[in-house]
Amino acid sequence: MNKKRLLVFASGEPTPGHGGSGFKNLVLKSRQGFLNADIVAVVSNHPAGGVRDKAVDELNIPFIHMPKPYSAEAYRRIVSECQAEFIALSGWLLPVRGLDSKKTFNIHPADLPDFGGKGMHGDLAHQAIIEAFERGKIHETAICMHFVTDFSSGGYDTGPLFFRYPIPLIEGDTVESLRSRVNAAEHICQPLITNLVLNGVIGWDGINRSTLTTPFLLEAV
Repeated sequence: MNKKRLLVFASGEPTPGHGGSGFKNLVLKSRQGFLNADIVAVVSNHPAGGVRDKAVDELNIPFIHMPKPYSAEAYRRIVSECQAEFIALSGWLLPVRGLDSKKTFNIHPADLPDFGGKGMHGDLAHQAIIEAFERGKIHETAICMHFVTDFSSGGYDTGPLFFRYPIPLIEGDTVESLRSRVNAAEHICQPLITNLVLNGVIGWDGINRSTLTTPFLLEAV
């Protein structure tokens, strides 16, 4: 089976060594044969930091710095130059514009739609989840994967949801303990579900949510 050309967008952190673990996991899984993808490059909005370190120093993956402005033309140019067939967002924290919604998908470290949108990423999302748990509002969180629609059509995290993996919350959870469990689940699930997207098991027409095909029983967001 021909490998699909996959481009990864990952913000990571500007601090060396921090961030980009999801991107690194996808590369390793592809090289081990668990992910049927040729990861052609990784894009970050930070010129240095964790994503660049992992790409250049550890993995020998082409690294692309995407500076402002984050326009539709800039996104499309990068995708075209990389000849990417699919685009995976893995910790990408910026608005997405101009990309093919059928081929662009994201992993989100919290439950959608309640813990999505502006500011709901990383430790900020985990803190909000812990606070909701302590108030008795929820008993679990989740990692979610969804297709990515243009930011102008609805904002962050509003594309059709096609995968949800629940993670129980534990009395005494901290941001650190929850982050650890969520990251571990992401590293297991993301390559597996990405394969289903690349192989056409999960898909939609990019316009009508009613066309969403997924083997999981979910209500599309």
